[in-house]
Amino acid sequence: MNALTAPFVSLSIPSPAQGIWHLGPVPIRAYALCIILGIIAAVWIGERRWVARGGKAGEIQDLALWAVPFGIIGGRLYHVITDHDLYFGEGKNAVDALKIWQGGLGIWGAIILGAIGVVIGGRVMGIRVLPALDALAPGVLVAQAIGRFGNWFNQELFGKPTDLPWALEIDRDHRPPGYEDVATFHPTFLYEALWCLAAFAVIILLDRRFRLGHGKVVALYALLYTAGRGWIETLRIDPVELQDVGGLRFNVWMSMVVFALAAGYLLWAARTRPGREESIYRGGHEHDGVAERAGTD
Repeated sequence: MNALTAPFVSLSIPSPAQGIWHLGPVPIRAYALCIILGIIAAVWIGERRWVARGGKAGEIQDLALWAVPFGIIGGRLYHVITDHDLYFGEGKNAVDALKIWQGGLGIWGAIILGAIGVVIGGRVMGIRVLPALDALAPGVLVAQAIGRFGNWFNQELFGKPTDLPWALEIDRDHRPPGYEDVATFHPTFLYEALWCLAAFAVIILLDRRFRLGHGKVVALYALLYTAGRGWIETLRIDPVELQDVGGLRFNVWMSMVVFALAAGYLLWAARTRPGREESIYRGGHEHDGVAERAGTD
């Protein structure tokens, strides 16, 4: 046993013994289940927030039919583009790029294309985009928190070696080169899950207090998420193609850029667009004459 981990190994977090179960010939993958549960949670939370804003029940579910496929495609594209050496080149099988069930969804691609899906769906349904995104954004944090447990089952995307009592045990077969004799690592999946849930709570409280609108909830989501993702990313040791971009991983730079853009928009919107939109529907007419409810989340 590595000396680094020996004092606290009895207190460490074990990794699941398996992440795939078989129902007859059908494989049931924990990673996919976590993604699905996260989507269900995000839609449920978004639906409640949308109805509280005066929207019609079921509209967020309809928007999800646009946002979810776009988001999954975007997340996979981002992963494949930024880590294309995993799938293309000598000795690699390009078909593996399609095997989303094995893990590999880039959050930035998922958010960008998912938002495009909301834009398209919103135009089709006559819904204003910013109120819809503001309704959805907090639930996305919960979805991300749940989805991170898929990384736990896959024993992937963990952090540097540590001997902390909450260190994560990783089987030898899942340890990256150079760490074969290290048993425990920072559980970055747990750090990010807890950070996302804390950010969700903060946004809900601020939204109730200040009645945020005009995209300010989305900006606050981006601000809080990237503040955590940036430092968590510096802990990770999983090999990525863009490992050293000016001394930092590419996703750290992405977090910094998105944080700055979100902070700038939040300051601008707070000055120029206080409060919430008067209407959440295109054309300025509330659905069936339903007015926005006051004092809701």
